[in-house]
Amino acid sequence: MVLDRPGNPLRLVHRNIPAAAPGQILIKVRACAVCRTDLHVVDGDLAPCCAHIVPGHEIVGEVVRCGAGTSIFRPGDRVGVPWLGFSCGTCVYCRTGQENLCDEARFIGYEIDGGFADYTVADARFCFLLPDLYSDTEAAPLLCAGLIGYRSLKMTGNAQRLGIYGFGAAAHIVAQVAIYQGRRVYAFTRPGDEAAQGFARSLGCAWTGGSDEMPDDKLDAAVIFAPVGSLVPAAMKVVRKGGSVVCGGIHMSDIPAFPYELLWGERILRSVANLTRQDAVEFLSLAPQVPVRTTVRAYPLEQANEALDALREGALTGAAVLVP
Repeated sequence: MVLDRPGNPLRLVHRNIPAAAPGQILIKVRACAVCRTDLHVVDGDLAPCCAHIVPGHEIVGEVVRCGAGTSIFRPGDRVGVPWLGFSCGTCVYCRTGQENLCDEARFIGYEIDGGFADYTVADARFCFLLPDLYSDTEAAPLLCAGLIGYRSLKMTGNAQRLGIYGFGAAAHIVAQVAIYQGRRVYAFTRPGDEAAQGFARSLGCAWTGGSDEMPDDKLDAAVIFAPVGSLVPAAMKVVRKGGSVVCGGIHMSDIPAFPYELLWGERILRSVANLTRQDAVEFLSLAPQVPVRTTVRAYPLEQANEALDALREGALTGAAVLVP
């Protein structure tokens, strides 16, 4: 499923199966989750990058062939492919554990063809074996919703009262991890979204309400997954002095002006950018221990546009997953 131009629907095309170059693996795609970042790419919220790109960066598949010099995997292995598809390995960011900030980084489904396809190729160094606990469709959301959620959660430190704004794919995973860690989770949804609030309560969230509501206590930290800039001052209002607000998305609408008193008191506002391979190692080891359970709705590959529409309209509980 190819994006010819941002703003256009994806188009089904037939291509030859790609060849695995040195260092790459050829993967037969079994499932690929649909991420909000895919929606930002398709809708043109991110700067247009590569023409005729194949989106999709939460890929689960089977290794079919290994390129020259590749010894990490063998044909038949089940692997996951996340958003980060390449980093230079030599810059100051890469040398200090911040490869997610590498200026030469390249991303799957944005600069490198992704998983909305029957086959794809990927740099073996940026792929991961997946826990046996999960089916293909269940594992797919772990590879971005899970990983970005986990990195966002780490940014909150030891916060015990944790708010989550936007209860979609990432939130429903990170909430389970946070509760497993003994935190008290407050779920903020679209005002009046009783279905999302009920879903949050079913996962163990201690408090649910609209993003315009105040919880029963000040929070230690909040994570914002919804790409809505006005949620930043809303979250700052509910976080205690010394607390933090973490923006977990790659794109957000403009943040409106807000009074300095919301930031004062050594509150912290920060973003999360991409992920590192270490995040993947840590989270894919942790997820089966929780165990994280993903809620998914499967779509045939050729219905990728319908899946994107469902995400755009807020009609999903959990994550959409494309299955070739």
